[in-house]
Amino acid sequence: MRENIDPKQTLSEIHSMMERSSRFISLSGLSGVSAGIIGLAGWIVAYLQIQNSRQDYILLGSSLGNKQLEHFLIIDAVIVLILALSAGVFFTTRKAKKDGNQIWNPVVRRMMINLAIPLFTGGVYCAILIWHEGIIFVAPSTLIFYGLALINTSKYTLSDIRYLGISEIFLGLAGMAWPDYGIILWLIGFSILHIIYGTIMYFKYER
Repeated sequence: MRENIDPKQTLSEIHSMMERSSRFISLSGLSGVSAGIIGLAGWIVAYLQIQNSRQDYILLGSSLGNKQLEHFLIIDAVIVLILALSAGVFFTTRKAKKDGNQIWNPVVRRMMINLAIPLFTGGVYCAILIWHEGIIFVAPSTLIFYGLALINTSKYTLSDIRYLGISEIFLGLAGMAWPDYGIILWLIGFSILHIIYGTIMYFKYER
């Protein structure tokens, strides 16, 4: 005897298969939360170092002569980036295995390429700013290029990431207009927004 097939269930399964083949949907919300916490820790370390150097963090752009401080902040930012990426890979890989999805496939490759192009361009741009002693614009510039990278990547993963990207660009443009507040806006963009976004994504898709 032939079993009755629910058309709605069949359509849902077809939609799920198509989504899995065109999007990487195993991004973990915990990746965003961990990146935000790491960003906050890095910001606190930078703040304390600036205070020890007797520089007001809100007026960092006026401390162009303090090369030692600038080098410390660059190293701090690189360490934060490496730790945040490592945490992101760990939690996303764990979720992909749990969901039964491949961590490396043509969709992931396209996603990574679209993510890497704006990030690489932004990294070169920020290096040029530092070279020309425009360090005051580095923090907001990283927000802008990071936001562009997220928007560029959103078509290959969860569409929710587009809203995070738009928020990052908005904060970056505000930082370019008021560069004295660039580091505070960087804290909001790379720490607070990540924690909020990651928490929302965790309870929306993983709980």
